[in-house]
Amino acid sequence: MELEAKLHEIRKPIMVLGTSSGAGKSLTVTAICRILKNLGEFPIPFKGQNMSNNAWVDWEGGEMAYSQALQAFACGINPSAEMNPILLKPQGNSISEVIHLGKSIGTTTAQNYYKDWFMPGWEVIKKSLKSIYERYPNCRLIIEGAGSPVEMNLIHRDLTNLRVAKYLNANCILVTDIERGGVFAQIIGTLELMKPEEKKLIKGIIINRFRGDLSLFEEGKKWIENKTQIPVIGIIPWLNDSFPPEDSLDLLEKKARFNNAEIKVGIIKLPSISNFSDFDPLENEESILIDWIRESQNLSKYDFIILPGSKQTIKDQIFLENSGLSQDVRDYSNEKGNIIGICGGLQMLGTTLEDPYFKEGSKNHSDQKIKGIGLLPLKTTFSEKKLTRQINSESLWPCQSKINGFEIHNGQTVIDKIHNAVDIKPIFKDLDLGWYRENDYGGSIAGTYIHGIFENDNWRDQYLNLIRKGKNLPIVDKKTKSYKIKRESIIDNLANEFDKHLNISSLLN
Repeated sequence: MELEAKLHEIRKPIMVLGTSSGAGKSLTVTAICRILKNLGEFPIPFKGQNMSNNAWVDWEGGEMAYSQALQAFACGINPSAEMNPILLKPQGNSISEVIHLGKSIGTTTAQNYYKDWFMPGWEVIKKSLKSIYERYPNCRLIIEGAGSPVEMNLIHRDLTNLRVAKYLNANCILVTDIERGGVFAQIIGTLELMKPEEKKLIKGIIINRFRGDLSLFEEGKKWIENKTQIPVIGIIPWLNDSFPPEDSLDLLEKKARFNNAEIKVGIIKLPSISNFSDFDPLENEESILIDWIRESQNLSKYDFIILPGSKQTIKDQIFLENSGLSQDVRDYSNEKGNIIGICGGLQMLGTTLEDPYFKEGSKNHSDQKIKGIGLLPLKTTFSEKKLTRQINSESLWPCQSKINGFEIHNGQTVIDKIHNAVDIKPIFKDLDLGWYRENDYGGSIAGTYIHGIFENDNWRDQYLNLIRKGKNLPIVDKKTKSYKIKRESIIDNLANEFDKHLNISSLLN
C-alpha cells in the first residue's frame, strides 16, 4: 500500500520550519526528539535534503549529515541514511556531490541541480519515508526544514520544506531568532507568503534565543497571537551549550570556553574542510585551547597541529603549498612539533597525491599528481569509488585500546618505499587505517583515516598525555567522563531547557 493511503493511521509528524537559515531548527528538532523519547514515544528525525560537508556514516556505510545523526542520538536510536535521504556536499565553484540514500550518485552544478535532480530527489524522499513507516509504524517523525520555506524564486522546486509538510500533513512549528532583530516582520512576512493551505499547517510559533526576562515579551507574544491566530508555544532563552555547527564558517565564531588551558592546539582551516565535528571532543577538554589557522605563520606556539579532513584534498594541498602553510608545517616538525592528520589531512602529510579521475579538486593535468607535505612516506591514489564504512579496531599507539569511528574517503594510501619508510609504524591492528613516526627532533607525526578518533576516550587521553609529557606537564591519570556521555548530558540539558519553555503537548494529537 502506498504511504499516501496510510497517512491517517500514523502518528502526526512534527515539522520544524524557520523564518531564515540559522533560526535554530536543528537544535529545536534535537530537543524535541529527546523530549518525546523521555515521554515514551518513538521519535525519528528526518530532513529530506541537507547541504553539508560535516557527514556521518551509518552502519550500512551510508553517508548522511552529522546533524541528523546527532538528532538520532537524541532519539536513542542508530543513525540511518534514510533520515537524510539527500545530502549535497559542496565542492566549490557551485558544484556539489549528490548523495541519495547514503550513496554518491554524481555531481551537479547549482544551475542544473533542479533541472536534473528535482524529480529523482522527490522520489528518493518518498521512498525513505515509506521505508521508515514500514519498519517503524508507531514512530513519530520529527522533521527539520531548511533555510526559509518561502524563498519565492525557489519555492516551486523546494524539496525540503512545504512539499514535505503538505505530503505528510504535518503539524508545523515556525521558529524565529529574536537575536537577529526584526522578529515580528520575520514571522508575519513568512506567513503572508504562504498559501492558505500551507499556513493552516503552522500550529505553533517558537521565539528562539531570547535574552533577559522572558516576561518582558508578554505583550509581543499577545500581539503575534492576535495578528496570526497561531499560538506562541515557546519562548526559548539564549543557551550556551556548544553543539557541532551546521556550517563550517561557524567555527570562526567559536570562542575559547576555558581559561585554564594547558595545551594549545592549532587546526588548519582548509578551504574545503570536512567533518569538523571530529574536534568536538577536544573542545570539551578543559585543558585545551583550540585556534583555527588560516594563513602562514610560525606554528611553534602550538603543542600540536591538526590537519583535518577535506572534501577536495588536491585543491587544499595546493592551497597549503601556495599559502606557505605546507612549509610552516614542515618547519614545525623540525622544532619537535606534534602533528596529526585525519583523512584528507593524513593524505596531505604524505609524499605524493595522484588524482587520475579528477575526483579531489584537480583542475588540470598538471594537478593530477602533486607532492604532499612529505612528513610521512605515504602515497595516495584517488579512485572513482568512495569508501564509507564504520570501523571497529584496536590501536597499537599511543596505547592499546578498542577504537570506534568511521571512514569516508576516496583514495588508497600505501607506504611509499622510495622514501625512508623504515621508521613508519601502524597506529592500528588494521594496518591501512593509520600510521605514525617519531619525529627526528622529538614529537610525533601521525595520520589516520578514522573520523571520530578523538571520541575514543582512552586513546584521546593517552595521546594528550604524550603531549603533556613533552611539555613536562604532569600526566593525567583521570577516569575520564566519556565524550559520548558528555554529549548525552548536553542533549539532556538542551531538552530540559526547551521542556521548561515549550508547550509541545498541543502538537501530539
